[in-house]
Amino acid sequence: MSLRSLQSLVYGQLLMDKLSKLKVKKAADINAPVIDYQAKLAEHGLTREQVIETERKLAKFANTMDSLVRIPFTKQGMGADAALSTIPLAGDLAGLALTSYAFILGRQLGVPARKMTPAVRLALIDMVVGIVPGIGTVLDIFIRPSRKTLSIVHEHLHDEYGITETIHMDRPFLHQSLEDKQRESRFWRNRIVAWLYLHIPDLLGLIVLVVIGWGLWAVMSWLVSLFGKTTGFG
Repeated sequence: MSLRSLQSLVYGQLLMDKLSKLKVKKAADINAPVIDYQAKLAEHGLTREQVIETERKLAKFANTMDSLVRIPFTKQGMGADAALSTIPLAGDLAGLALTSYAFILGRQLGVPARKMTPAVRLALIDMVVGIVPGIGTVLDIFIRPSRKTLSIVHEHLHDEYGITETIHMDRPFLHQSLEDKQRESRFWRNRIVAWLYLHIPDLLGLIVLVVIGWGLWAVMSWLVSLFGKTTGFG
């Protein structure tokens, strides 16, 4: 058998294997059970609109507690939880009590208690770590139990109710405001306009960072110039 014939044979076999795998995958997709998300919502006495509204309420709370002020175009920031941790013990206990509200909202959406365990554990760690002065406050910025709860809840809603939208939880305050505006005018329904509106904090934050960077550069340049004139090395 020639080399070219052998190559053709191998190529043909690979092609057949690929087609077989595609057929198996297609058959699996056809035989996969169809999930009745409406029925699952009805079991908990919920509607899709109620679920999204409650999740948005949870997202508002999580943003307030863990990322009220954040780095532009990221979810990393700090909120009321970190601020409360500056008050020894009392602030940490208050933060734990407030975080329990996130757990309550999660349970209202039908999230099993066992799924909430990692978030509860993180909230307890947050309280214990927060007692340490200074270091606890810094660590509180990165230990975010409310956002962890939001993540667990959204994963549950995705699996159980087929809710895949995320914008209402990423930008909850602006999302609700945008919805109100979109009911009143077609202008706000434009995708570009809506995107710009939802990212106003990021754009403003970016401008602030640029201004701060420019200010630091100007100060450093002035100090270098002053040092040069004073020492004669300029």
